[in-house]
Amino acid sequence: MHKSPPMGWNSWDCYGASVCEDEVRANAEYMARNLKQYGWEYIIVDIQWYEPTAESNEYHDGAKLVMDEYSRLMPAENRFPSAANGEGFHPLADYVHSLGLKFGIHILRGIPKQAVFERTKILNSEACAADIADVSSICEWNGDMYGVNTDKDDAQQYYNSLIDLYCSWGVDFLKVDDIARPYREKEIELIKNAIDSCGRDIMLSLSPGDAPVNKARHIRRHADMWRMTDDFWDDWEQLKKMFDYCRDWSDYTGSGHWADADMLPLGRIGIRSRGGGRMTAFTKNEQITIMTLWSIFRSPMFFGGDMTYNDEWTLSLMRNKEIIYILKHSHDAHELYRKKNEIVWVCESENKNIKYAAQFNIGNVDIEIYTGFEEIGARDVLSAREIWTNIYSGADDGVSAMIGPHGAAIWKIECGKN
Repeated sequence: MHKSPPMGWNSWDCYGASVCEDEVRANAEYMARNLKQYGWEYIIVDIQWYEPTAESNEYHDGAKLVMDEYSRLMPAENRFPSAANGEGFHPLADYVHSLGLKFGIHILRGIPKQAVFERTKILNSEACAADIADVSSICEWNGDMYGVNTDKDDAQQYYNSLIDLYCSWGVDFLKVDDIARPYREKEIELIKNAIDSCGRDIMLSLSPGDAPVNKARHIRRHADMWRMTDDFWDDWEQLKKMFDYCRDWSDYTGSGHWADADMLPLGRIGIRSRGGGRMTAFTKNEQITIMTLWSIFRSPMFFGGDMTYNDEWTLSLMRNKEIIYILKHSHDAHELYRKKNEIVWVCESENKNIKYAAQFNIGNVDIEIYTGFEEIGARDVLSAREIWTNIYSGADDGVSAMIGPHGAAIWKIECGKN
């Protein structure tokens, strides 16, 4: 069980479907040098690593994919040179591990259409790809795959062969897409079975959102993390909506199973992805809101920008030790109240004498937000300090902050014995 939400980097927001090995290595080196000591540790290669002509966030329908004789997709060698001679991602994973980090990949559920058309084999099976494919089960936004027919005995063997391959490469994290919306319960179970039997600790992440809240029990039993939303980009309305998702999932996240608010579209994004190369369109206030909400809700944090372009501001957000402590070591987070443009969340530290209160202004003008200690359940308060500004509250009965449009404050409240 992964007791705290994972932190890392994912290639999608900056490179779409087209990331190359040198870019992955550069971001891994940056993380090891600047962020590993703060808890950042995963390096994730997102979609289409098996597609030689990928060049943006757009997919090439019908493109020839790189695949082995057992219907398993392999890294495109023109983009990942170390994958030559059947090595797959093993050399790249080894390099990431040598930096003290962990390595992950994205896959789409199912079996390649290319394998079905070519009737390629399945490892340790008499069946071929066409025998286990469900040609009626397709992804609505990517044309590479068919689903598998989960009633076929060899469907489990196919997934076992995939996960065993990834295990041999040294994969630590698997993001499986087109599986949480609509919710593909039986294919999730096949993948989880394969991971459980592979002999390696592989974190399982389900995409895209919205994952259905009414499936929370099944999700928690079979996945380490799951997307609450569709792709999250640098747009205020999407960020504002995230408060609703976090509220709706707050009773079901934690204890090693994490509802995922999606990647952090911060720093330099869109290099070969959506919207074109740019620094994030989020204001500094909005960036503080993101880091505050993700930490108090305890969402996984996967940075979306190319980290080698980080400015000091962006790096300072990622290195805020107190925000990371809340992410890693708090519990019982929930929305305390919402009125007009004020939203307040609270949680407790592992140290029962410390509470946190996050105040958010979702409106377009400055407002002062006051939250009473009695509302928070804080008694015998010794001190209250706002983490982003390092300013102490002088009030005896609560905390108050003047917060700009789309901004946030988060208070560390130290109490006597409760």
